[in-house]
Amino acid sequence: MTGRPEKHSLTLKGHRTSVSLEPEFWVAFRALARTRGQGINECAAEIDAARGDQGLASAIRLAILRDLQSR
Repeated sequence: MTGRPEKHSLTLKGHRTSVSLEPEFWVAFRALARTRGQGINECAAEIDAARGDQGLASAIRLAILRDLQSR
């Protein structure tokens, strides 16, 4: 893995958006969605709804961190 951010498209509330995360975070994000029994778009929409004024990529990284810390 390169560690350089990769841009992927997500669909939130019927709209396409792009999110840049490092490959390791994409792997962890997909695992988080599976753990929650969600698809990646559904998981991203849930994180988006709760993120306040922080960026979506940061909110996703923090959701992953919180999940790992809670284990």
